[in-house]
Amino acid sequence: MEKQALVDMLNRDIADEHAAIIRYLVHGYMEGEDTPLGSSLISICREEMWHMNWLGMIIGELEGEPNFTPAPYPYDPTSRGTMLKSYVEYEEKLIPHYNREMDKINNPHIKRVLQRESWESAIHARKFQRKLDKLSPEESAELPGEESELPKEFLDILQSEVTSKYTEILQQLRSSWLFQKDKNMGWKIMDQAMEKMKQLAHFAEPIAESGVSPKFKPGQIEKNQAIGIALKKALEDVQADWNRHIILKEDSELKKHSGLIINLDLTIKQEEYQAGELKGWNNDR
Repeated sequence: MEKQALVDMLNRDIADEHAAIIRYLVHGYMEGEDTPLGSSLISICREEMWHMNWLGMIIGELEGEPNFTPAPYPYDPTSRGTMLKSYVEYEEKLIPHYNREMDKINNPHIKRVLQRESWESAIHARKFQRKLDKLSPEESAELPGEESELPKEFLDILQSEVTSKYTEILQQLRSSWLFQKDKNMGWKIMDQAMEKMKQLAHFAEPIAESGVSPKFKPGQIEKNQAIGIALKKALEDVQADWNRHIILKEDSELKKHSGLIINLDLTIKQEEYQAGELKGWNNDR
């Protein structure tokens, strides 16, 4: 298979995995991370993140441009039960899909990755089926989430933070994949992207717990071709985050929610650390 055809094929796979990440993450947040179903959904979501990362690493090695537009995820939102049934069907369709792709590839590493994507999709389907079978008729017929207790204006602020963090995560994932050959820089950037994932959760979880589905629509992803430019962009982003969050600490609505205060304090400290690391990496270049 020619290189560009391979990149295009893997990018379609990334779009499928990206769609699964968003679907399971949103559902998991709405169930609540401290519930059995919610924690299970988020655990599977983390595995889907690794699926997306393996594919992205290969694209980076091939010097391709990763696709960050998620594919459609067809699911029935009528109830908790119909959603889980949709998840089983989605994962089951990926099994023969990855097996067919594996047969087209000669590279042993890429073949192993696609094979793993296939059998982990099979495991996910079994896990979702088990969750579905354990639901009572009442639980199956219900929808996750509660009635919103947060003012719309404050929910909009939280959503804007989700959008900001989501965009930064994708931006840094791109950098970690494309610049993985630059000593250990790819892994260092990946570490920051993963930390931002938890920061995103601090803003997305209260939205979902209020019965509102967080929106995962990123801003513009810059396609920098030099690691120095990418690092400067990452530093500018984290500094802007820190400045914005210092102001957010004084928000009257936020002050009513002790959990949000704790999470924002943690995010600010992490951003200070990330900025320090990025400054060091920029100075070393």
